[in-house]
Amino acid sequence: MRTLSAEQRRRQQRADARRAILDATESLLVEGGYESFSIRRLVDRCGYTAPTIYHHFGDKPGLLDALLEEVFQKLVRLIRRVPESDDPIEYLRALARAFVRFGLKNPTHYRLLTQPRDPVTRPPRSAEEARGLLEKPLLELWEEGRLGSCDARTASQSVWALSDGLIHLQTSRPDHDWSKSLVDDSVDALLGGLIGPAPAKGPGRSRRKREER
Repeated sequence: MRTLSAEQRRRQQRADARRAILDATESLLVEGGYESFSIRRLVDRCGYTAPTIYHHFGDKPGLLDALLEEVFQKLVRLIRRVPESDDPIEYLRALARAFVRFGLKNPTHYRLLTQPRDPVTRPPRSAEEARGLLEKPLLELWEEGRLGSCDARTASQSVWALSDGLIHLQTSRPDHDWSKSLVDDSVDALLGGLIGPAPAKGPGRSRRKREER
């Protein structure tokens, strides 16, 4: 059996402590939200002292940011694995399905991502990256003039609202006999209502330019 050096053991101990603190933080946040979270409760849950927690994460905001960044990175990796299609509708459909699957397979992570936060707190960098990737095909469709009277922001929030509902209902009611095609059919129905055929002349881009002036 390979024997670890003293430095390797220290690194492993630091990694184990960091992991245990992050896991306990996630558990407390899911149970009670951000308002009831405290370092004192975290100490009781994870078994590490407050100085140890501060040593690894700096302060309470640093700890919360580290946890959210880690979870959003998992979502970003999932989104990036979705093959990008030349057809923005097909790409949007695939992204929406992947997002719902992420929430269904990772309900604890999903609840953490959707917990209300202090509005003045800057979102994690990976959260902005995930949002940009998810909104990309919608922006393309808007520029092509295919969202009708709906703007890209409203369309994005509509897709999010549908996805959240699908995730919440199925994770909160696992006893219900949900249709196996529920996700696919719901996404298709929403996109069918939001997206119209490509116009004969491309007014979408010029419309956007007029609105930006």
